[in-house]
Amino acid sequence: MSETLSQQVKLPCGAVLPNRIAKAGTSEQLAARDGTPTDALRRLYAVWARSGAGLLITGNVMVDRRSLVEPRNVILDDDRALGEFRAWTDTVHATGARIWMQVNHPGRVGTVPANRRPVAPSATREPVPGFNLRKPRELSGTDIRQLIARYARTAELAVAAGFDGVQIHAAHGFLLSQFLSPLANTRTDHYGADAAGRRRLLLEIVAATRAAAGPETPVSVKLNSADFQRGGLSEAESLDVARALADEGIDLLEISGGTYAEPAMEGVHHPGRRADGEAYFARYAEKVRAGAAIPLMLTGGLRTRAAMERLVADGIDVVGLARPMAFVPDYPARLLAGEPEPLLPAGPKPTGYRPIDGYVQLAVHNHQFHRIAAGRAPQVRAGYGTALRAIATLAKAAASQIVVPR
Repeated sequence: MSETLSQQVKLPCGAVLPNRIAKAGTSEQLAARDGTPTDALRRLYAVWARSGAGLLITGNVMVDRRSLVEPRNVILDDDRALGEFRAWTDTVHATGARIWMQVNHPGRVGTVPANRRPVAPSATREPVPGFNLRKPRELSGTDIRQLIARYARTAELAVAAGFDGVQIHAAHGFLLSQFLSPLANTRTDHYGADAAGRRRLLLEIVAATRAAAGPETPVSVKLNSADFQRGGLSEAESLDVARALADEGIDLLEISGGTYAEPAMEGVHHPGRRADGEAYFARYAEKVRAGAAIPLMLTGGLRTRAAMERLVADGIDVVGLARPMAFVPDYPARLLAGEPEPLLPAGPKPTGYRPIDGYVQLAVHNHQFHRIAAGRAPQVRAGYGTALRAIATLAKAAASQIVVPR
């Protein structure tokens, strides 16, 4: 048994995590067409609740039903479906695990509904084909104030529905990540202009979320170590953001990296890996640990117990798993029990075009989530046939997406 990974983690707000392994946020796309949690989503989380992970972080939950990352995202912007959300958290709490809601807004990379104009820090397009079909509208000062209120309202509703914490997604090229990026944010007002301005919105949303969720509820942020794009968020500027978040008193900083253009989070670009080949963003984490007093969660590339134990020994508080739990849902339990690490499918051979390779990886793993939710076992092999079937399923979901204005 791994005594290191089985240790409890006490967070600054006083909340306690049962162990040091978390399921990181994943793209499930299993909500109803109006964004309500479904039985299929609850079945998936019932499996993960028995996975051995002490903490489950949900996939994207949208703060505004007019702006979705993907079809069939969960949406929580009013209290009409709180019963379904409570059933979701009850499913997890039955096993003693904790569940945090990851809240998000896509900004200029929203894919549905296709007939709406996306919004962004500035009226500049995402460079990746497919996300740049419509030029986004720059958010006004009034829009930004309303956006802050939306994040706070979603956090308040999440706590009312029984979620144990809230994670604000500020990575991977979504809206708050766009505000942090000099490429995407060319504003000249106090939400842009310089590094302090670019991080202002994130810090204000953290403060509003804390006020809405309450002092005893964990508030976390998922942050890019860097965008890995020339002119994007640099590691040096990201370290300044991390220090500012530490000053703001967040309970856990999850470190990731990349965007749709350079999907480092999918393993297709990882210059910060440790010498042992795991932990894509470990070197950045070491720099955060040296310069800021803040609990850290490291996600990306982790597979072996030995690497995770070394990270914890070096000061990482929580290790995150995402893709392994698509193919081996009880991966954490096997690590905690001291069993050999399960073998994972290699997946489709990379094309060399990073945006496509990243999307294919997402589709293949999303397909496994749908299999688990349907009561089926994950696949043993996953090549381009799996990817094509998954993409067809996602396209069908996009075509059927209905967003009801409220």
